[in-house]
Amino acid sequence: MGMGRGAGRSALGFWPTLAFLLCSFPAATSPCKILKCNSEFWSATSGSHAPAADDAPEFCAALRTYALCTRRTARTCRGDLAYHSAVHGIEDLMSQHNCSKDGPTSQPRLRTLAPAGDSQERSDSPEICHYEKSFHKHTAAPNYTHCGLFGDPHLRTFTDRFQTCKVQGAWPLIDNNYLNVQVTNTPVLPGSAATATSKLTIIFKNFQECVDQKVYQAEMDELPAAFADGSKNGGDKHGANSLKITEKVSGQHVEIQAKYIGTTIVVRQVGRYLTFAVRMPEEVVNAVEDRDSQGLYLCLRGCPLNQQIDFQAIRSQAEGPGARRPAATSPAPEAPETFPYETAVAKCKEKLPVEDLYYQACVFDLLTTGDVNFTLAAYYALEDVKMLHSNKDKLHLYERTRELPRGVAAAARTPGPRPLLGLLALLALLPVFC
Repeated sequence: MGMGRGAGRSALGFWPTLAFLLCSFPAATSPCKILKCNSEFWSATSGSHAPAADDAPEFCAALRTYALCTRRTARTCRGDLAYHSAVHGIEDLMSQHNCSKDGPTSQPRLRTLAPAGDSQERSDSPEICHYEKSFHKHTAAPNYTHCGLFGDPHLRTFTDRFQTCKVQGAWPLIDNNYLNVQVTNTPVLPGSAATATSKLTIIFKNFQECVDQKVYQAEMDELPAAFADGSKNGGDKHGANSLKITEKVSGQHVEIQAKYIGTTIVVRQVGRYLTFAVRMPEEVVNAVEDRDSQGLYLCLRGCPLNQQIDFQAIRSQAEGPGARRPAATSPAPEAPETFPYETAVAKCKEKLPVEDLYYQACVFDLLTTGDVNFTLAAYYALEDVKMLHSNKDKLHLYERTRELPRGVAAAARTPGPRPLLGLLALLALLPVFC
């Protein structure tokens, strides 16, 4: 049974689905080790390690090693979608390549960084691997858009809508033909409704002669300066340098340049939690095969209505008998005290002198979490907007965006001091928090 290098890669057709599920773990500290199994198999069968024509036994050995790894972590992975996808993928590949379940296994071979002058430093990428040169050679420069997620969490969409959302658990930020981004948000305090991003997974899809598929994954207290396979660029293809990851501040700030799709991504760890910002051409933003299926693409569509925080509802609930401030659903022992309003305002003013939505988000987060690091999260989110947004007149936003049911939307459009609406809504909450 012969299998060339190309066939070896095509055999991994299940990988995109499997890789996207890697970010679906329900908790940042999940004991399930399926990611390790996936990475070892990927390293053993991709790039320069792909089995040659006479290496079918080696490929089968890698599959058996993969299967053994999944069996060892089976008990801790019950109910994990990525785990079950891996198990089914292994069965399919073993059937396709007539691999027996019994036989030798192989030691995982981890990818090593290329020496100076190798593919990591290529500068002769083909023109197709440079977005502006290839797609807009004879047209106007592309229109770039921005999306960001930070804090408790606050979302700025590609269309400059600004929303504060619940979105606990795993949610897709971006899902188009070129890449997937998914975040996992977890409660800031035990039993609290306040959440923040504890895990982020970015999947760059295989693209022509430019890049191999690459997975980047960050978690609380783990902001790697490399992709999951240990590399820092797009792999072994001629245009590999059109995808590059750079560590700006160790453990705190990583930037990923994907020139082949004109995209820049900034990932930060601020305090315990992660922030995300991206600059992307509209053409790439809208490159989806079925727009009707993109309802949960948060950067494009915003948060679902039932996940958006309604300040009027919070105020009404908080003004009920005996209510003092939004609290945990159950007592949270040793939970830190939230800031008094005057202190929260003073701390946010130090970093955010303009009273825009980033300032409001900062104050709100300090009042609800008591974590001063959320001040820096809002500050860096605005700094990323300044770096990534193409329209300098839209750096500051002053009005929150909350989708209304269709029947209510028309009635809600009444004249008034709309730029101050978000601030007034927040100020109405202050007696409740203080």
